[in-house]
Amino acid sequence: MIHYFLKTTHFIPDYHVDTIYDLDFDAIKKQGITVLLFDIDNTIIPYDKHLPDDAIIAFFDDIKKKGFETVLISNNHKPRIKRFGEALGLPYVYSAKKPLRSGFKKALKKLAFTPDKQSVMVVGDQLMTDVFGARRSGLNAALVKPLKKKTEKWYTKLNRIIEHKMLKKIARHDPEAFNSLKLDKR
Repeated sequence: MIHYFLKTTHFIPDYHVDTIYDLDFDAIKKQGITVLLFDIDNTIIPYDKHLPDDAIIAFFDDIKKKGFETVLISNNHKPRIKRFGEALGLPYVYSAKKPLRSGFKKALKKLAFTPDKQSVMVVGDQLMTDVFGARRSGLNAALVKPLKKKTEKWYTKLNRIIEHKMLKKIARHDPEAFNSLKLDKR
């Protein structure tokens, strides 16, 4: 029902890929993006995992070497996010209340500088929290497929139902973006 009242433009990401490993960070850097705000749950790790493995550690070491500043941003609670953020040595924001702007503002305040909004990209698995929140905040957005839907909380499952309806609306109102981003593969 809520999807009827929302503009589709607030839900169209700049990128849509299978996993964080599929993002072309060299191309992203060439677009002037230097700050990455990463969701954790079902974007980097499934809900039933708690700490980064060697591949995740290597991934974040690599994007740091490429010159990106990174902040973790999650709606999940402090103990989980703190443990994960500290394991990677990255700043983090827990209980971010995405899609509200306040969490994104907190994440940007974790940086040693104030970035231009066009130099920031949010990477997440949810259209209704990550992409919508990024767009409302004037930020770029990359959408990845969720890693493991079976372990999602009930409220995330509800968001997936609304997301599905919003994707149908995008397909009707902006078929070019829908097809070029391959949003039918969600």
